[in-house]
Amino acid sequence: MRPLGEYLQNPDQLISFLEALRKSLIQLAVMVLIFAVLGYGFSKPILTHLQKHTGVTLAYYGLSETFFSLLNIALFSSMFVSMPFFLYKILAALKSVFPSFSRKMLVGFWIGAVFLFYLGAGFCLFITLPYGVKFLLSYQGEHIEAIISVKKFVSFCLLFVFAFGIIFELPLSMVLLGRIGLVKFSFLSRYRGYAVLGITVLSAILTPTPDAFNMLLMAVPLYLLFEVGLIGMRLWGKRED
Repeated sequence: MRPLGEYLQNPDQLISFLEALRKSLIQLAVMVLIFAVLGYGFSKPILTHLQKHTGVTLAYYGLSETFFSLLNIALFSSMFVSMPFFLYKILAALKSVFPSFSRKMLVGFWIGAVFLFYLGAGFCLFITLPYGVKFLLSYQGEHIEAIISVKKFVSFCLLFVFAFGIIFELPLSMVLLGRIGLVKFSFLSRYRGYAVLGITVLSAILTPTPDAFNMLLMAVPLYLLFEVGLIGMRLWGKRED
């Protein structure tokens, strides 16, 4: 497979890629809007489940706070359901820049991407989120009671779950970049220390709260996924000269 620079020497290929991506994003926006409207009725049960799952006491400090929180849940749920379509369109758009990215590769990477996204979201929802919330609630005492606003609770849960779904794509993204020749295994392996620094910074940005514990809940799995990605690049990436 040729380097990216050879493909980008022909601007028509880059324009084709951007146009395909633009159309995909428009289609995704319409799909998300439709699913959000249809899924609004499920927002309250989802909020109730999250509250019971994490054991928090919720309160709202504005008349419209709960309403807008339910809207956020509906929008997130719609994006969650639409993710397979979004991932497929992103991968399909690569064919306009990398013709050797075959349909067989596209389907294989798409199945893997969908699986890893929902695996990451599930890992967060059933393992990381409840333990993280439990740790934070442990600071309660005889004279301190945690009363969390609905808005902040919803934002915390949704961002955490969605972020874990995205970061679980890391190994597959590394293998994909290796297959199309954009990144070499030797390069990433040599600069592993910089990768650790980048993972730490990224975890600090994506974590909804500034405490170190929740940052570690994201940084440690992300580093392990980076190492899995290196193994995948070595096994299935483009052979280096």
